[in-house]
Amino acid sequence: MASIRIIKKDIDFLVSEVISDCWAFIYIHQDKKADKAVEIMNNAVELRNELFSRINNVDKTDVKKHFKAINQDLLKGVDALFVSISNLTK
Repeated sequence: MASIRIIKKDIDFLVSEVISDCWAFIYIHQDKKADKAVEIMNNAVELRNELFSRINNVDKTDVKKHFKAINQDLLKGVDALFVSISNLTK
C-alpha cells in the first residue's frame, strides 16, 4: 500500500492539472463558457476536499479496501472532469 503522503500528492497533482487545463481554456477562449470552466474548477476543488476528508477519516476495519476505493474515485472523478473540459470546446 502506498503511503498517505503519496496518495495526497497524487490527488493534488491530478486536481491541479484539471485546474490548469481550465485556466488554459479560459485564456484561449476568452468570453466563451468561462463560467462553465470555473464551475469545473470548483468541482475539482470539491473532489479534492472530499477525498482528503476520506483519507483523514479512515475506517479502521478494512484499510486496504478504503484506500483502493479512494484511488478509484480519484481516477473516475478526474476523468469525468477532463471529459467536461473536452466538452466545453465543442
